[in-house]
Amino acid sequence: MLEYKISIESQPDFKEVDFVDKQLHEFNLSKIGDYQYTPLFLMLRDSQKKVVGGLEGFIGLGWLHISTLWIAQELRGDGYGKALLLAAEQEAVNRGCLHAYVFTYSFQAPEFYQHLGYEVFGELEDFPSGHRRYFLKKSLRKNT
Repeated sequence: MLEYKISIESQPDFKEVDFVDKQLHEFNLSKIGDYQYTPLFLMLRDSQKKVVGGLEGFIGLGWLHISTLWIAQELRGDGYGKALLLAAEQEAVNRGCLHAYVFTYSFQAPEFYQHLGYEVFGELEDFPSGHRRYFLKKSLRKNT
């Protein structure tokens, strides 16, 4: 009988990591067909082309995932965050997305997203300690 052992590896062999990733990808393919995620980047620049805000995300399986949305402190509250988010949502719709989701902390911007139509579908208390992590989603389908 074979014996199996678990090893914790802080510097794994990247070929082995790639092997595990490929195995999961193959399994997923067998269940949902071919899929891929494509990156989405939007930058807010000043007149000297300096980056003063941006949104980073990816699109896949009909969903836009917003991983980063940042606006320089002095520009917050001026509508640039909303403009970036709405532009990203429109681009996602143009690429066939029907939904969007984001994770944010209680000290970041859950109210911002809720004001723009996102609804909380989950939260973790004390993550990090003394705060909450919110999981929000939004339908990008036009109301008809």
